[in-house]
Amino acid sequence: MILNVAVIGSGFGGLGTAIRLKDAGIGNFLLFERADDLGGTWRDNTYPGCRCDVGSDLYSFSFAPNPRWSNTYSYQPEIWAYLQDVATRHHLRELIKFNHDVTDISFDPASKLWYLTTNQGVFQAHNVVLAVGGLAEPRMPDIEGIESFAGSVMHTAQWDENVTLVGQRVGVIGTGASAIQTVPQIAPFVGHLEVFQRTPSWILPHLGHVVSERSKRLYRVVPLAQKVVRAFGYWRRELMVLGFVKDPSRMTKGETLAREHLERQVPDPQLRQRMTPHYRLGCKRVLISNDYYPTFSRENVGLVTEPIERIEPQGIRTADGMLHEFDVLIAATGFYVTDNPIGEKVHGTKGEKLSRAFCGDMANYKGTMFPDFPNLFMLGGPNTALGHSSIIFMHESQLNYIIKTIEVTLKRGARVEPTIDAARKWTQGLQEKLPGTVWGTGCSSWYLNAQGKNTVIWPDFTFKFRQETRHFVPKDHEITV
Repeated sequence: MILNVAVIGSGFGGLGTAIRLKDAGIGNFLLFERADDLGGTWRDNTYPGCRCDVGSDLYSFSFAPNPRWSNTYSYQPEIWAYLQDVATRHHLRELIKFNHDVTDISFDPASKLWYLTTNQGVFQAHNVVLAVGGLAEPRMPDIEGIESFAGSVMHTAQWDENVTLVGQRVGVIGTGASAIQTVPQIAPFVGHLEVFQRTPSWILPHLGHVVSERSKRLYRVVPLAQKVVRAFGYWRRELMVLGFVKDPSRMTKGETLAREHLERQVPDPQLRQRMTPHYRLGCKRVLISNDYYPTFSRENVGLVTEPIERIEPQGIRTADGMLHEFDVLIAATGFYVTDNPIGEKVHGTKGEKLSRAFCGDMANYKGTMFPDFPNLFMLGGPNTALGHSSIIFMHESQLNYIIKTIEVTLKRGARVEPTIDAARKWTQGLQEKLPGTVWGTGCSSWYLNAQGKNTVIWPDFTFKFRQETRHFVPKDHEITV
């Protein structure tokens, strides 16, 4: 059987795609999931304290509101449960091929079909939607000797519940989003904890709080009330674009707030100096926490800012020659984003790899389609991620365009791909904007690829992306029947 659509992934992107395909009356599609359950990053990230840094009402499907959120900023178990519930209500489980790891996706010009090679066989499809997510492949630190460590090593995205932390000497490498959530949770019961910081992060106060039963009842009885809350959260975040994109000097107000937060929570002036960033707020991911800074006031917690030289069987050797001995190492070192392995597995009409798009060597169209990759779509493609709002909004915007394009491919039996001119115009337009944004102010971040080019962040208001993806524009595409 030749599928109309093959969807890779069963997280927010994959489930959203399936729902929109069903709503459009497009059948004969399957979702391919390498794990034994759905949920993507919210299935995999089970580290202590894992939580979304976007408000619950906004970090959810617009067509599937959840009036039962227990907190205004949800924790991992509740987000995963939400995805399970969405899949059940929309009867998606029977459409998911679990334990199907896709190892190759190649286009065959002769048959005009995509061939998906999995660990359980080969499948054919007229269209492919890549919904693997940008935070799907954990990146272990590239540090000499890490394989020689005699204790346990784990990444936050591959948390091992069988590793005992109670009373142990624990080293955490990294101070990004997962680190500032994990560290406060494990500090009370480990024997000794050291956090290795390469670059300090800007951290703002966390405004999350428990949702009252009264509010939950209101949302259930008057759904419009929750929509109003969602809209308020959306537009409040859109205002951040004025500083992120239009005028980075506006970020000074946020920087002042973050410094005051640091001063209140870290009384030691020397420690405070080591935790103070020296780059523009927003250049790296802005973090939120009320309990990370106070953790360093504990007697069993220390901050190490000396560069790591290598890892030895007993622990971490820093550049000053000191050996920090540990029983467990935790890598809070992020993900493969600009070099996501999925790009190496996808081959277009000429055999080229999709990975070139994030390297900056291949033009893209609306972060979703690519020349010479007909009938292939990517959720979370180049320059569609955000530094200020919900990626779910961007996914839903992309799906407006994707569904309309798939309808063209199926109704006309056509190959559809963006023209070179349209893709170059789109890509060049974004790259010309980025140097003047906060992400172009000089820091090193996971938004930048190996060449120092930002191929991750959308440099504008998200409602403008929604406008750009609202329609299928025939003149911007090559349509081959």
